[in-house]
Amino acid sequence: MGASHATNRGDPHDGVPAENQAHMVMDQRGTVVEWSPAAEELLGYPARAMVGRPVADLLSGAGPTARPLAAISDIAVPLRCQDGACLPCRLTVRPSRDDEAERGWAVTLTPVEQASPTAALDRALLETLFTVSPVGLYLLDPDLRIVRFNPAAEGMQGSSVAEAVGRRPKEVWPGLPAESVERVMEKVLATGQPVIGVEKHLRPPGDPEHEHVYSASVFPLQDDHGRLLGVADATVDVTDLHLAQERLKVLARAGTRIGSALDVLDTVRGLAEVSVPGLADGMAVEVVEPVLAGEDLEPGPVRGDTVLRRAACRSRDDAEHWTACDQDGALPPVAAAEALAVLEPRMVDPLSSLGQRALHSLRAPREKVHSLMLVPLLSQRRALGLATFCRWGQRRAFEPDDLTLAGELASRTAACLDNTRRYLRERHSLTALRYALRPGGLPPDHALDVAHEYVHAGSGGDWVDAIPLSGARVALVAGRVPGHGVQTAAAAGRLRAAVHTLSDLDLEPDELLARLDDLVRRLDGDNGHGTGERRQGPARDMLRSAGGTGAGATCLYLIYDPVSRRCSVSSADHPGPVIVHPDGTVATLEAPVGAALARADEPFEKVDIDLPEGSMLALYTPGLFQQPGDRGRERLAALLAGFSGSARQACGMVIEALIPHPVHEDAAVQIARTHTLGPDRVVSWDLPSDPSVVSRARSLVARQLTAWGMEEAAFTTELIASELVTNAIRYARPPVRLRLIRGHVLTCEVSDGSSTSPRLRHARTTDEGGRGLLLVARCSERWGTRYTEDGKTVWVEQNCPERGR
Repeated sequence: MGASHATNRGDPHDGVPAENQAHMVMDQRGTVVEWSPAAEELLGYPARAMVGRPVADLLSGAGPTARPLAAISDIAVPLRCQDGACLPCRLTVRPSRDDEAERGWAVTLTPVEQASPTAALDRALLETLFTVSPVGLYLLDPDLRIVRFNPAAEGMQGSSVAEAVGRRPKEVWPGLPAESVERVMEKVLATGQPVIGVEKHLRPPGDPEHEHVYSASVFPLQDDHGRLLGVADATVDVTDLHLAQERLKVLARAGTRIGSALDVLDTVRGLAEVSVPGLADGMAVEVVEPVLAGEDLEPGPVRGDTVLRRAACRSRDDAEHWTACDQDGALPPVAAAEALAVLEPRMVDPLSSLGQRALHSLRAPREKVHSLMLVPLLSQRRALGLATFCRWGQRRAFEPDDLTLAGELASRTAACLDNTRRYLRERHSLTALRYALRPGGLPPDHALDVAHEYVHAGSGGDWVDAIPLSGARVALVAGRVPGHGVQTAAAAGRLRAAVHTLSDLDLEPDELLARLDDLVRRLDGDNGHGTGERRQGPARDMLRSAGGTGAGATCLYLIYDPVSRRCSVSSADHPGPVIVHPDGTVATLEAPVGAALARADEPFEKVDIDLPEGSMLALYTPGLFQQPGDRGRERLAALLAGFSGSARQACGMVIEALIPHPVHEDAAVQIARTHTLGPDRVVSWDLPSDPSVVSRARSLVARQLTAWGMEEAAFTTELIASELVTNAIRYARPPVRLRLIRGHVLTCEVSDGSSTSPRLRHARTTDEGGRGLLLVARCSERWGTRYTEDGKTVWVEQNCPERGR
């Protein structure tokens, strides 16, 4: 805290012309030799009555004084007026001539009531700083002797003001970094420039067992004439910030060290190197046996007979020690079933039975350990191993942020271990990725009945997905990365992850493909302009076929809205969907097919079509039609026309009818049957842009939820609707519309005519507002903003109560 330059305060009569100031001139004997008209007007004495008289005659209630003039300079002195009244004035004494001080003294008279209007405010601020301010404030004289400090500073040092006044910091606090601070203060006194952000490490009386980090700002103190009065030291406790920065350093190092080689031992040793001593005093890593052989792992908690083998162990008090994995002899393991029963990072009591077994795998003084964390190494809900972290001695115990950091390190390590496992066994890698690329499925009671099927020939670059969007909408995606092998599978996974991330932005299909195209260009090494040198390496090869044809990845993105029954589609060189109406007719979708990703020179286009309820959508990859000259789309449409079974049954029928044996190419197909959300599940209201309508919005929501039998969600939904409507009225433009959707989740939407996105912030305790979106976020499963042609919609989703479904 503090400024980079000292600020000079002005005289209280700054801004008043010199000729209009009351002043007089006196000689060395204290006799008035000059009396200004302003002084005559101020005190009532004419110049002829004052010239030649002693200045002491003006002092009210005092005779001649022997005090030097400097002793009464810049202080309030009562002066006698001609009418006998007493007028307090501030006397500013200066030599009458800068180069001839012996000629006399010029005295400026300023009534006290004409002093700076901010003087009272300055005094109040000073009093606040020295009474209730949480910032530690120290005042020292030019000899660096303590003059005063506030209660916050007293709490940091543990000494009273009476004990410290008149002494230097290193005399009062010899065990603290006082000498280094004094050197900084001496520099400030010598240069006159403040020094900001000096770190001090202390153990305050309130927490003597832990070291705290303080940030001190030292700046000079000067009077109105630039004379140095001393220095001030403003100190703030920045321990939390310091710890956060240390965690970021660990995380940054982990990004370069963990997974630098496709080797199990190197990966877990990287985790140990970045964790000790940055995060923990000691740690150990055990891995599940199948990881060492590159075998598949079962998702979820491990079985009771699972064996963990030591892969790395490190301690800050011991020389670097690595324990090699022995395939024949089992090392002392942590009880795997108990340690990995909960697939979440957690803190464990070192004195518990589980804690004692965990400490058995650590090179640590077991009797001194006071804090312990068990962090599973998870990849796609598969447990690859266990990382155990501990602290002992005077180091502070693990905090929730440390657990979060350990979880992040474990996630990175697990990802690298999984990549290593896939590298060891490519076929197993492709098999695991096959499951990873499968859509997670839509929740029950959704607007689409979706199913998918994969046929694998070894490439792993074909994928389909179904992504729930806001407003009960669903995105259906199909994509293909040409080529074979691990790189192709990894590129497909990266592409799918990017689509998932971009779908959270609620973009239109053409906009999403445009951003996806930018991402692929960066991965492919394009300089962003389609020309120039292109980077070589694996990132580029991932998006090119193994045969070197240069074909790019393809993607089809489709959004279905069950409320409006509108379907929007865009394609990047991917075959368009087959759409079959309930009456068996095939819908004609004149969708312009854009170029492949990273090959497009023109913007992607979008086409919209209305679908009646019960229509079937079929998305597929080119491998579905593997026979040369096969009129695949016509055959697929004929198979689906009039089919009344489920989407799952339709997928099986299509695969059996269209895929030959043996399989030559990977293929994926996804079939969805559409449903609509009618007026019984969707209700909306147009609201005037008036603050008084907020209570009406709450009433409308309450009545509608009661009609739906969802009274349990009424309170929370009323709060959400109230906050969203209030924000729309206060910060946006009309028209304002409130909509409730009862689907697989309860959605509350508020639309307005503004394109400004709401921002979630954490209000301070003194703020009167700013907590609305924070309350909405905490009361909901998820929330977001999607933009429309005429504004935006802020949506919030809640889980529907069981009774209301």
